[in-house]
Amino acid sequence: MTSLNLLVVVCLSYVALLFIVAFAADRLAARGKSTWLRSPIVYTLSLSIYCTAWTFYGAVGYAARSGLEFVTIYLGPTLVMLGWWWGLRKLVRIGRSQRVTSIADLISSRYGKSNALAICVTLLAVVGVTPYIALQLQSVTLSFSIFADADSGASYAEGQSVLLVTAGLAVFAILFGTRNLDANERHHGVVTAVALEAVVKLVALLAVGVFVVWGLAGGVAPMMDMIDASSIGAWQVNPGRWATITFLAAAAFVCLPRMFQVMVVENDDERHLRTAAWAFPLYLFLMSLFVVPIAVVGLGIMPAGTNPDMFVLTIPLSQGREGLAMLSFLGGFSSATSMVIVAAMALSTMVSNHIVMPIWLSSRGGGASVSGDVRNVVLLSRRISIAAIMAFGYFYYRLSGGGVALASIGLIAFAGIAQILPALVGGLFWRGATRTGALAGLLVGFALWVYTLLIPALGGGLMPESVLTDGLMGIGFLRPQALFGIGGMDPMVHSVMWSLALNAAVFCAVSLASFPSPLERLQGAQYVNVFDHSAGPRGWTGSVAQSEDLMIMAQRILGADQAQDLFYRAAAGQGVHGHLPEPTPAFLEQLERELAGSVGAATAHAMVGQIVGGSSVSVEDLLAVADESAQLLEYSSQLEAKSAELSRTARKLREANEKLTRLSAQKDAFLSQVSHELRTPMTSIRAFSEILRDTDGLATEEQVRYAAIIHGEALRLTRLLNDLLDLSVLESGQVSLNMRSGLLSDVLDRAESAALAGSGDTLTVRRNRQDEAIELTTDLDRLAQVFINLIANAQKYCDAESPELRIEVRCLNDGLVIDFLDNGSGLPDEAQDFIFEKFARVGAEKAGGAGLGLAICREIMQRLDGNVNYLPGTGGGAFRVDLPAAVRVAAE
Repeated sequence: MTSLNLLVVVCLSYVALLFIVAFAADRLAARGKSTWLRSPIVYTLSLSIYCTAWTFYGAVGYAARSGLEFVTIYLGPTLVMLGWWWGLRKLVRIGRSQRVTSIADLISSRYGKSNALAICVTLLAVVGVTPYIALQLQSVTLSFSIFADADSGASYAEGQSVLLVTAGLAVFAILFGTRNLDANERHHGVVTAVALEAVVKLVALLAVGVFVVWGLAGGVAPMMDMIDASSIGAWQVNPGRWATITFLAAAAFVCLPRMFQVMVVENDDERHLRTAAWAFPLYLFLMSLFVVPIAVVGLGIMPAGTNPDMFVLTIPLSQGREGLAMLSFLGGFSSATSMVIVAAMALSTMVSNHIVMPIWLSSRGGGASVSGDVRNVVLLSRRISIAAIMAFGYFYYRLSGGGVALASIGLIAFAGIAQILPALVGGLFWRGATRTGALAGLLVGFALWVYTLLIPALGGGLMPESVLTDGLMGIGFLRPQALFGIGGMDPMVHSVMWSLALNAAVFCAVSLASFPSPLERLQGAQYVNVFDHSAGPRGWTGSVAQSEDLMIMAQRILGADQAQDLFYRAAAGQGVHGHLPEPTPAFLEQLERELAGSVGAATAHAMVGQIVGGSSVSVEDLLAVADESAQLLEYSSQLEAKSAELSRTARKLREANEKLTRLSAQKDAFLSQVSHELRTPMTSIRAFSEILRDTDGLATEEQVRYAAIIHGEALRLTRLLNDLLDLSVLESGQVSLNMRSGLLSDVLDRAESAALAGSGDTLTVRRNRQDEAIELTTDLDRLAQVFINLIANAQKYCDAESPELRIEVRCLNDGLVIDFLDNGSGLPDEAQDFIFEKFARVGAEKAGGAGLGLAICREIMQRLDGNVNYLPGTGGGAFRVDLPAAVRVAAE
């Protein structure tokens, strides 16, 4: 018989293969070579996460016990893909445009970014899915036990095996599900592993089916005769139960967190749905093709009392087909592990974004701008959440003992998750749906599901027998399985009917009785009319004084590089020189969307609101009067936009006036400085030349000293005149560029040597020469002149006890970035917007120059199609040189 040890080796090898595939997919994606990973076939196969171990094993057992009713499990998703494709496309479009991270995030964002609603959905998902995770662990444990029974010499510790499986799945989900903070970034490793598992479980089930039909039954015709003779072949339909289970399967396909993760969050292209609309129903058809033959043959050849859920394994083993049994085991193992991994990822994102992060932020008294690393908090909370969810599933399995209650949890979990459906569908198609209505409907539906189905099904003394027979507090029409006096129904049909009916009724009634907030109304318009406008509503206002606070917050969540690139691109798009864009409503909305991909829509909205002041559009009175008048709302938005534009224009004029005033003062100071700079050396030259002319008998040493003084003063005059002439030539556009190729490292070497010549070791320059191995085609002499000025500035102005300058080089898609970062105190805020102007100097008594160096740098970079800017918020003096992609060629 098959050795249990061999099975363990095969299982571990398969897990190692999944790790390798996931790791390779992540590496390919990181290198930009993920074209095939983004194919519609991989996307379609990832949807097979719907087919869990409950489907792989349980469908056969379902057919053996209930006949053809198992078809409803596959019929629901098929009807959704074929008949509600446009609804799924709308979900995917909303997910991409709103950057939602989970189904809780989508519902929260729709209803005014309400975190209370997100918490409610999250808790419902955890309660509904955690027992379902335990069911997957049970299937793996039963599979091992069957092989252990077949191998009489093997020792098998059930508790140890399920613990090891739980730990392994938790490690996989943590490694490949929390690599990136942004939940909108695709988990290519996990999705590819899930697609591979989809193929394995399909091939395994088809292989067992082929063996049963042609290897045991003798062909299709004998197999059909066996089905006709079996009770399974009898067409016995309970219309109410068939309709209910079909509806539950359809609802679960849309609402389950793991399905939402792969269908919406992991979607790269909504056009993939076109392929999935026919390919996924085909996949489900193939999965169900041999369910009845396997059930019929199993009932015929297996001993009485054999668990029909495990016929897929026990039939091959009973016929001595150990290899086929191992393949079948891998199919069931794939079904269980893929579901557990993706479900844990999805739930951990929901728990982190909507429970942990709000609590953590509220405990930080200073709000969103307090220094600290939010990225570490979010990633740590997601990893701990995955471990906790897996632990809950393990303990639920241990406490339940793996009995019948656990085996029936699949449909019960579907009924619980379906409570999300009214709020979801209402939010997609009804602009009048409100947060209060959605929350009330969810609470009512969830309570009825727990009372009428979950607790009675689990048993174990959780509900007193008197409540089941006489009703709550002895009130007959409150009996859990005969609510409002309607008895005699199937418990599943009864619970689904009352919970969803009252859920939807309360949702509609409370929504009609309440009035949506302005943000709810604006979000509702975006959701309902997502195909007309996929951009989010412009509901923020801000001021320039808040930009640096926004930068600090964004760096804490997105990381320094990603945040700086986001702000720099936004500033360039606004035509603003520098690193900080104006906090316009459009930019604040863009920033909120970027943050939402990492911490969820509700938390991102709250964090931006802490800095901006929560200044969402105030149109409550207008909405109360105009109600559905879209024209009036649009007119109001236009007026507000005009008013904001006038305010920004007035502010710019004030800033320009202040800047001109400062420049005028700087120019006067410059003229005084130039006259002094010219007069002083000229006086020295005149005085010492007269001494040389009029004094006879001067010693040779004195003649040499006086001549050296005259020469040095002449060089001083030459440098000043060269700067003035250089700036004049650059501004007139008459400069001729000497374009040639060379290494960036050589240009920086030359600039460092020239700038620090004769200065001793007062400034330490730190560089990474490996990053500088980049070939450029540009005017290398002019570029070196820019670098010399920036290094010399750090030498002059860095006020640290041990001055240090870091030169960092990064290649971006649109060019090359060279940052010059010192460890001094940096520039004061009032000086940052004019340091590149002519005559501008900061700390003239220290610098001793004419204030032309940075102006020359900017003119040179403009001639080289690049730019140079000051970077605020880095803690010291920081300048960034940007070169376009056209001048960069990677060195061989």
